[in-house]
Amino acid sequence: MGRNRKWSVLLVGLLLMGCAATSPPSRLSQYVPSAQSGDSIGQGLPVPRPVRAALVVLGDRSAPEAAPGLPEQAQDRLAETLRERINQGFPLRIERVVNLGEVPAGTTPDWTEVARQQGVEYLVVVVLSSTEQEYPVSLFLGWTTHRQPGFRRDNWSLVEAALVDGRTGNLLLHAEGRAMATLDSPTAPGINQWYPVIYLRPQDPERRIWPPTYEGAPLTLRVVSMEQAAKRLAGNLQRAWVDQRDLELAAMTTP
Repeated sequence: MGRNRKWSVLLVGLLLMGCAATSPPSRLSQYVPSAQSGDSIGQGLPVPRPVRAALVVLGDRSAPEAAPGLPEQAQDRLAETLRERINQGFPLRIERVVNLGEVPAGTTPDWTEVARQQGVEYLVVVVLSSTEQEYPVSLFLGWTTHRQPGFRRDNWSLVEAALVDGRTGNLLLHAEGRAMATLDSPTAPGINQWYPVIYLRPQDPERRIWPPTYEGAPLTLRVVSMEQAAKRLAGNLQRAWVDQRDLELAAMTTP
């Protein structure tokens, strides 16, 4: 690869990461109002461990260029995967998953009532959102030759989480995970040896994922992207917990 091409690939990757950092915009404060300030309210992390909670999942499609939401089955599977990740090496212990689907825009659930109904003292509220755009590109058969017209669909997914005190509705902790994936599809049929194909751009541009069906390729794209975002959320939530705990310990030892 020539020097100019290397710089071009690097520039494209930086631009894509820049877009992924801002799209889709955060939606957490629409459902947990105290998350709007970007900080927990200072109540402190729960002392009894493990912290037993219910995982409450909802989808948001209010952002411009919002992608269709995940089907219920796919969202349930994502929630169970997230539950398993959070329960591994974490003071949080997710006892059950509650899928709220899509909550009407402008509606803020009563989290104290949700916690009461679920019989838990804490909730991990998870908001799923994603945006998409599609544009024409040239695709190559065999990855290098025989250029064909086609389309590329970019998906940016965001998974946000808030640890909420179910007795007061107060925010204790929050984190997010973002991911991007792209779907390349040819205009002409009959070249399914190579297409449609999904890439994890820009984080893993060499990995290729082939959807099981041509018609279901956009859905596979959304599932793949959202799963990557959920994976990052789990790690970021752990780091946020450790950072908050360290701040509280430092405050206790400060004269």
